[in-house]
Amino acid sequence: MTFPQIRTGIGYDIHPLQTNRPLMIGGVEIPYSKGLAGHSDADVLCHAIADALLGAAGDGDLGRHFPDTDPQYKDISSLRLLEKVRDRLKAGRFVILHIDTVIIAQAPRLIPYLDAMRAQIAKTIGLEEGAVNIKAKTAEGLDSIGHGESIAAQAVCTLFRA
Repeated sequence: MTFPQIRTGIGYDIHPLQTNRPLMIGGVEIPYSKGLAGHSDADVLCHAIADALLGAAGDGDLGRHFPDTDPQYKDISSLRLLEKVRDRLKAGRFVILHIDTVIIAQAPRLIPYLDAMRAQIAKTIGLEEGAVNIKAKTAEGLDSIGHGESIAAQAVCTLFRA
């Protein structure tokens, strides 16, 4: 007899800020003088969500499936990576129930963009917007985030598998 399974996953990502690059967070371009450095578009929110989803499914992490040594992922939209993760979950008979996230950035102020991020993430993975929660916090001037050198994100998700 097979019992329904509820699984929880956690994800985390951090990238340094650099000039001459757009700032993409949650699939939304944020007007700012710096963007996140990385092999893909370095969207920390999408990366944290993808890691949480893969972790809940027991399927490794983002780097395992989309290594930064593979040229096909150079400058790829992290929304595209999130779509690929969504497809892996569907193939494994997983249903995403809820995602809760927090973005940690000293600047820019992200509150005006949270609804657009939420809509974009929900659309990309096929959820109702109410099943995705995004919060923004500062680092209160502490560490590389608080000094305006980086941005991080954390995500927790709940999956169901029958």
